[in-house]
Amino acid sequence: MLFDFHCTLVDQGDPSAWVELAWRHLGRPGTAAATLGQVRFGDLAGWVDRIWEHAVEVDPGAERDLSPARHRAVYDELTRRVPALEPALARALYEVMLDTWIPYDDTLPVLEGLRARGVKLGLVSNAGVDVRAVLERRGLLPLLDAVVISHEVGAVKPGATIFERALAELGVPPERALMVGDSPRDDVGAAFLGVPTLILPRTHGRVHGLEVVLRMVG
Repeated sequence: MLFDFHCTLVDQGDPSAWVELAWRHLGRPGTAAATLGQVRFGDLAGWVDRIWEHAVEVDPGAERDLSPARHRAVYDELTRRVPALEPALARALYEVMLDTWIPYDDTLPVLEGLRARGVKLGLVSNAGVDVRAVLERRGLLPLLDAVVISHEVGAVKPGATIFERALAELGVPPERALMVGDSPRDDVGAAFLGVPTLILPRTHGRVHGLEVVLRMVG
């Protein structure tokens, strides 16, 4: 079983909470909402909620996911386009970004259920940062037999290479695997290798609907 990471196993969290966390990270008094005002704060929270969707505008080839330096450069370019976002707050948002990512409530039970059934589990992630810290902090890393991250293997989804690497690490052929992700653009790349693919679009709320995977496995 191959899983995407962001918006599949973990949610990036409430965007308002992300802005407030960055505000506290800067050591500023009060709250960001009170200081910035309702309109400015709302616009900013709405923008960061879709930040990596905006990234396609400046990085259509997903080069940000091939190196940490490029990831940060794309982020900086994006934030310079947002009038409501001052440089210091932009830096703080990036610095606390991984702290806001939390597993969906059904992530851990589903992974544990799959392991109990003897299913090998792999992560296949387009990420220009090391997400292992999030996996370890949230108790997910010990459940994974393979962690394949784009910036470490030099390949991004939907290209075949990153999926081939994950299948090789798990030691399973494409027809014996299932890819689970949220992106109809990136994650369906596995289907071109003959991997059955399940797309669960991004959801809002603590449950993502991953229990359907357990029903498919039986």
